[in-house]
Amino acid sequence: MKKLKIIRTIKEMVAWSNQNKSQNKIGFVPTMGYLHEGHLSLVRTAKENSDLVVVSIFVNPTQFGANEDLSTYPRDFERDISLLENLEVDVVFFPNNQEMYPTGYKTWVVTDEITSILCGKSRPTHFKGVTTIVSKLINIVNPESMFMGTKDFQQLTVLKQMVQDLNFRTKIIGCPIVRENDGLAMSSRNKYLNEIERKNALCLSESIKSAQKMIKNGEKSPNKIIESVKKIITKKSGKIDYVEILDERTLKFTDSIDEHSRLFLAVYIGKTRLIDNANLNV
Repeated sequence: MKKLKIIRTIKEMVAWSNQNKSQNKIGFVPTMGYLHEGHLSLVRTAKENSDLVVVSIFVNPTQFGANEDLSTYPRDFERDISLLENLEVDVVFFPNNQEMYPTGYKTWVVTDEITSILCGKSRPTHFKGVTTIVSKLINIVNPESMFMGTKDFQQLTVLKQMVQDLNFRTKIIGCPIVRENDGLAMSSRNKYLNEIERKNALCLSESIKSAQKMIKNGEKSPNKIIESVKKIITKKSGKIDYVEILDERTLKFTDSIDEHSRLFLAVYIGKTRLIDNANLNV
């Protein structure tokens, strides 16, 4: 089995990348750890498309709001390392907060418009933290490609815009959502759900299937589909943050359903906020 290298400093990560980049395509998977099959599917895709694979594990404090779950976010570094060793990952970049945000840090990366809707509406500082940390990670790791899941579809869209606007050479590759056998989208936060909440959480995937079925049966009104979805969610005690149907290319509202229509959900099941999305014309 290939030996996994753990790098904790920016200086060493940059040196490793500089040493290996000329002869190899580097694939990169940024994570906050507590890895699940969704993360591992990204790693497998990175391995298929790269010569060397780097996975970062960093619970980024700047993308959490004041009353969010930074202190309780699940962490299990030893388990993560074991999983990545089994996949023969080359490097894990595991910096601490001081390494990434040293005393006196003052610079932020901000993407306009598409960060003020959906998750950005209820989490106004979230994407500023995401774009800043990912731009730093791209500069440090300097990968050919970065692999990210489409469960965070807005995040994927925002980061693709950032990469385009700031002329990063790294290509972002979006990968499919990985679901549990019963349909729940995999998430590190699923750990927070108790037994009853875990069953109720299925309202997200069930409402997506229902919306897709409505369209197959001829429904063309986004508002009628949204109202139907809301009923499914509230029936399972879900508290709705948002239910929106947007054009997946622009994240703009649409008054009709076409092949680019995507349903976006953010729902509190108990105290746990879960997100999901899907193209409606499947």
